[in-house]
Amino acid sequence: MVLTALVIAMGTSTTARYEREQRAAAGTATRREAAPAAVAVEPVGMARAA
Repeated sequence: MVLTALVIAMGTSTTARYEREQRAAAGTATRREAAPAAVAVEPVGMARAA
């Protein structure tokens, strides 16, 4: 019974953290879309051209 409560508590905190990160990423994406056309936004993980 205690182990079940521990698993539920850990899952709840992990889900809350995930949702906060998703909201933060959505806010960043909104700001990128509002950036002027002269500013190039590179996707994360893309290599720069040499």
